[in-house]
Parts: sequence; C-alpha cells; structure tokens
Amino acid sequence: MSEEGVMNEEQRKAPSRAEQVAALRPGYLADLADGLARFFEPRRTTCPWCGALDLKTRLRTTDLLQHKPGRFVLDQCQACRHTFQNPRLSAEGLEFYYRDFYDGLGEKQLGNTFAGRTKMYEQRAASLLPYAAEPKSWLDVGTGHGHFCEAARIVHPGTTFDGLDFTDGAELAERAGRVERGYRGSFPELAPGFGGQYDVVSMFHYLEHSTEPDRELRAAHEALRPGGHLLIEVPDPDSRYARLLCRWWLPWLQPQHLHFVPVGNLRQRLTDLGFTVVAEQHAEPHDPVDLLAGAWLALDAVAPRDNLPWLRQPPNALRRTLRGALLLAGVPALVAGTLLDRFVIRPVSHRLGVSNAYRLVARRD
Repeated sequence: MSEEGVMNEEQRKAPSRAEQVAALRPGYLADLADGLARFFEPRRTTCPWCGALDLKTRLRTTDLLQHKPGRFVLDQCQACRHTFQNPRLSAEGLEFYYRDFYDGLGEKQLGNTFAGRTKMYEQRAASLLPYAAEPKSWLDVGTGHGHFCEAARIVHPGTTFDGLDFTDGAELAERAGRVERGYRGSFPELAPGFGGQYDVVSMFHYLEHSTEPDRELRAAHEALRPGGHLLIEVPDPDSRYARLLCRWWLPWLQPQHLHFVPVGNLRQRLTDLGFTVVAEQHAEPHDPVDLLAGAWLALDAVAPRDNLPWLRQPPNALRRTLRGALLLAGVPALVAGTLLDRFVIRPVSHRLGVSNAYRLVARRD
C-alpha cells in the first residue's frame, strides 16, 4: 500500500470528534461528581511576589475557552501590582483544566494554530541577534511541540535546540525532529542536571503558567553558562486592553494563567538573581488579536454550548442550529476586529499603551 493509502486508512480508523467526546464524558462526569473544591488551594492572604498583605480583586471570570465549570478570581497586590490567581488551582485542578486543552481533544486545533505562526517565532528568535548572533546551544522551556525551535533554526542555523515541557509535547517534538533533545518534567527539578551548559534559555509565554515563577527564574540562571542569555515573553498586565476588555481580554486565559508580572517587577527580580537586562520590548511582541479574540469570546459565551465531554449530554439539533446562526451573525464583528487589530491598532500599539505582551532579554552575569 502507498504512503498516501496508509494515511487514508489511518484517517478512516480515527474516531470522529463526537466519538472522542462520548468516550471522554464518563471520566469527566465522574470527576465533577465530587465537586470543584478539591481543584483549588486555600485562598492566599499575602502576595506571592512580595509578601504584602494589601490585596484587591482585579477580575472575576469563568473558563471562556473550554467552558469547563468553575469561577476564577485574579487578585492584585496593591504594593507591587503583581496580579495572580487566588485561590490558585491545586495539582488536581491543573490536571483537570489542562486536560484536552493542549493535548487530547484540543491537540489538533492548538497544534495547527502553533504550527502556523512561523513568522512570529522567527521574530522572537531574531530578538537575540544584537546580543548573541551565534549561540551554540538553546533550551526552549515550555516548548510545546517544538514549533518555535523548528522556526528559530532559520534565524540561527548553527544552533542546537533542545526543548522542555511538562507534557509529552517535548518528547513528540524530539521524535518529529524539531528539537535535538526533548525533556519532559519540571524545569526547576531538571535544571541542576544541565550544569550551565546552555548559551540561551527561552521562556515564551511560559512563566505565567508556572506555580512558582521565582523558581523558574532561578532554574534559568542555573541552566545558563556565564554570559548566556535569557529570553522571556509574558502577557503585560499593564496593557490598557486588560482594563478596557476586562474578562474578554484573551491573555487573562483563565484558569491556565496563574501569574501576571509587571515589567518593573520582573526586571528587578532578574537583577537580584544575577542577570543584567539588556533589552525591553513592547511593540515587537504584541500579538494583534485582542479585538478579534474579545469578539469571539463574547459570541462563544452567549451561544448555546457545543458538544463537550464535561456536559452531561450533547446539544440537540435545535441548540446546534441556534449556535451556528448566532456565530454566523457575529462574522461582521469578527472581521471588523481583525481589520482593526492588524491595520489600525498594531502600528501604534505601544504608543497607545495596548501592547498585550512584553519581552525581556537578560544576560547572566
């Protein structure tokens, strides 16, 4: 049988999405039968960044992407302005809310999204060029399936790229040839074994997922050789869009995002750990999707639910029709959001103060 014939045969054997959902539903319903309390840690009374007691609620929201049950709160420290999820997800909660987002049911959709962002990945890799044009070894932390490393080779063809992730994505990236080595596990736990062997460590939209950002920064210092560089890109909690769009601002991404660090806080912490920040960027890492994403999240929130395994039963024909009609009616808003994002706001995003991310390049002293 030809290679194409084998692929077609595999596609015929693959279960449909409806079959996948039906197979997953009993497990989800069993998890939910015990309630949601075990998915959260006790509520904090102090800031996890500076220890201050003066906390104020900044946002209350739900899971606007997967629509899994639960309500989530982001508190802001009034002393250092660090924003964090409170109460934070427990280990059981992290497993429950991450399940079928990056893998399983959501793997194909997210994989296609990440694979189609080559130009963005190249731009991220190029941000290092003024400071280290020819690094020999690079560790990408939170690498997912390694699509950044694959694209970064175009910018740094002489560099060996390794990837690390707490899911099996890094192992899949190694098998696909996107990274030389794929490490699965916790970066702080694996870092002592790296022994300062890397010229570059990157964390692109990773730190906000970490339960303890400070440990991740210390791990980066441990994994880097003296003179090596750390690249960090995270959502900017000081973006005006964060205030204007409220819960419809995509980078809040509840409940996966646990910490939102103001740029001044991160610069100071890196300095304290023995880094020198050599670049701070706001316009370059801005991803022009805020209005489009906000419109989509609002439409999706009011539309009848799609077939999801954490719902007790699939939607009937009427609800599916209503959902399709509402989303179709929202197409003009989605088109308008896209045009405004890309052609009106993007060129002046930093001047308007709406850049949704910032990037730091820091050298280990």
